Order: sequence, then C-alpha cells, then structure tokens
Amino acid sequence: MFLDSNHGGTGHDSYNSLLAIGCIDSLSTAYDDAFSKLEDFYNEYQDWIFGYLGYDLKNDLEDLKSENSDGTQFPDLCFYVPEVIFELESDHLLIHSYHASELDIKKLLDKIMEHQIPAHKTVLRFGKLTAKDSKANYLVKAQNFLDHIHLGDIYEANFCTEFYAENISLDSLKAFKELNDISEPPFAVYARLNNYHVMSASPERYLKKVGSQLISQPIKGTAKRSQLLIEDENLKVQLFNDPKERSENVMIVDLVRNDLSKIAKKGTVDVEELYGIYSFKQVHQMISTVIATVKPELNFIDVLKATFPMGSMTGAPKISAMNIIEKNESFKRGLYSGAIGYIKPDGDFDFNVVIRSILYNSENKYLSFSVGSAITAAAQPEKEYEECLLKANAMIEVLSHQGISFD
Repeated sequence: MFLDSNHGGTGHDSYNSLLAIGCIDSLSTAYDDAFSKLEDFYNEYQDWIFGYLGYDLKNDLEDLKSENSDGTQFPDLCFYVPEVIFELESDHLLIHSYHASELDIKKLLDKIMEHQIPAHKTVLRFGKLTAKDSKANYLVKAQNFLDHIHLGDIYEANFCTEFYAENISLDSLKAFKELNDISEPPFAVYARLNNYHVMSASPERYLKKVGSQLISQPIKGTAKRSQLLIEDENLKVQLFNDPKERSENVMIVDLVRNDLSKIAKKGTVDVEELYGIYSFKQVHQMISTVIATVKPELNFIDVLKATFPMGSMTGAPKISAMNIIEKNESFKRGLYSGAIGYIKPDGDFDFNVVIRSILYNSENKYLSFSVGSAITAAAQPEKEYEECLLKANAMIEVLSHQGISFD
C-alpha cells in the first residue's frame, strides 16, 4: 500500500508518503462483528497496521442491510501488518519494521534502487464502461430523494451511481500513477491486497487521531476549474458564496460535530474552519475542518464506531439517509465511500474517504468507480447529474488510456 499526500494542502499533514510492503499477517472479514475483530487483531501485534473500512460496516453498527449487487466483491474490512514501512519526508526517510533485520531492509532497498520489485503484469483487453444508472433513471432517483426531503424524512443525502466494466485486465499501477498525476490530491492511495486493487485520488480526510485530538475534514461543494486565471478565481468565489453549497456543507459539519460529541470531552468540539475553498487540478472543493478532544477512557475503535460511516457520504439524519440510500442506489458501495489508511502502534490513525477512486478485482476482472453528490431541498437533479460527470472525468480519462472507453 502506498499513501501519497502530494505535499498536503488541507492542513494537519503528517507525511509526504508512506509505503507499506509485504505482509506478516492479515485480517479480512465481512461486516459481522468486524470492529471487534479489528480490535483483537491490533491488540495481538500492537504495531502499524494498514487497511480499509468498507462502507457496509454500517451493518455492524446499526440495524441496516446491504442487498444491492456487488461486482467488486471486496471484503468489508481488510487490514495487514506490513513487513517494512517507508515513511518519506522532505528531508529524511524513516524505516519501520516489525521483525526485519537491518540486512533484510538493505536488500529490499537495493531491489528498489535497481527497480527489481515485481510489478503486476497484465495483458490489456479493450472494454467499455457502463453506467449502472441511465441518465433518465438517475433523474428519477434524485427526485425520489427530493420527495423524502420534502416529506421531512431527511435533510440531505449523498446519492451515488456506479460506472463499471467487466472482463477487464488493468495495469492498476499505471492507472494509479496517471490518476495521481492529473489530480494530485492530499489523500491518494495505491493498494494491492491480493486480488483487490485500489487506485484512489481522494481529496477528503475522514478522520485523523493525534494523541487526544481528532480532526475531520468533510467535503461538500464542488466547482469545475478553468484554464483562464480570472475565470478560475471567479469560480472559486462563486463556490464560496453559493447558498446551496454552503447549506450542504454546514449540514454535514453539524452531523460531524454530533458524531464527535459522542466520544469527545465536553466543550472540545469546534469548527476550526468553515467553507474553506481548496483548489485541486480537476476541481475546486469546499472543505470544513472540525476538531475535538477524545475522552481519555476511549480507544481508537470507540472513535471509529461512533463516527463511521462519515457524514459526507451518508446524510442527515444519518440512519434515515442510509436506509433511503440503500433503497434507491443500484449497487453495493463496498469499499467506495469507506476509508483507507493506517493505525499506528500508539493507536493514532489517519483515514481518507474513498472517493474519486477506481476499484478492480483482478480475479473476476470487474472494474468499478462511483461518483455522487449531495441532494438537499435546493438540489436540481439535472445539475446533480452534471456534477457526477464532472467528478468522473479524471477516472474516465485514465481508463481510456488502457482501452476502456465510455460513450
């Protein structure tokens, strides 16, 4: 697993990049009692573990179901203890290892310098991306969400749709490099976990723990970029002042504050930044930062269980939104809108939100990426559909270079 911060840019950065190689032991499980299994796995090793939390772990936390089709077939949770971790900063390299000797690490470094680390080789096959929802179906479902909002069932929901290709052979490392180059997000991830490949250009942090401090940075609000400097600046100003985008953002900030208040010391939940505008290669994003101090008697599992899945990918109220999402979406989210990251020996952690990400199962040759947008009372289904296509552009471009086209 390779985590690239692309030199950060949203604050609270920890590293330039992390590379976790090899596997001493791993945990791969469905959602049943998954958080307890993760806690036991961590306690067994008390060391760095890398992995992911799939969206459908919600079923382990609440009385919820996931019955839609699942093409990627990723486990709901997967973590592993790496043999060696390389932590790269601007002026130094730290090497962590559970049991490798200095000689083992030197041999591994020599291989890296000589480019002898085996890559995932593929024979490319041409294929087509298919939208799980036609535009007409998307618009009908978006209206269904609006109807629920008008009835008072929810205030906001994140409605997502899947693009997929079958019988595909993909050079996943090449795809990640290209996706990372054209996006340069602060929470990029390349993961190759057995047959499960992840190419993530995520701009969003789910949650970070440093000592007793928690940091969440939800995204709500997206605008396209322009090559013309003045027009690009105007687009940023328009995004900042857009009442719909502000409404979406503040609703999720309130949801995050509510989640954090369950496990925070009284009076410590605070909005460090509201409506921050951050520019990436493909889009401008509205990002807010919420911080809190965790109660001293709670551990990292308690924090994850209280806050997962993240509000930016569900809605408000969270449980009602997740139920309505399940009834209207046409696919099982799986890893999409989950989180990828690491947990350190002291229980500190950092996880992204799995968006702007390509998922690939090299065993069943199924490739998938999904995009979504927030539906609020002010939403216009046609514009929400256009926002989804905007978010899909980078992934469509990368896949087209490997013969996978979208009409």
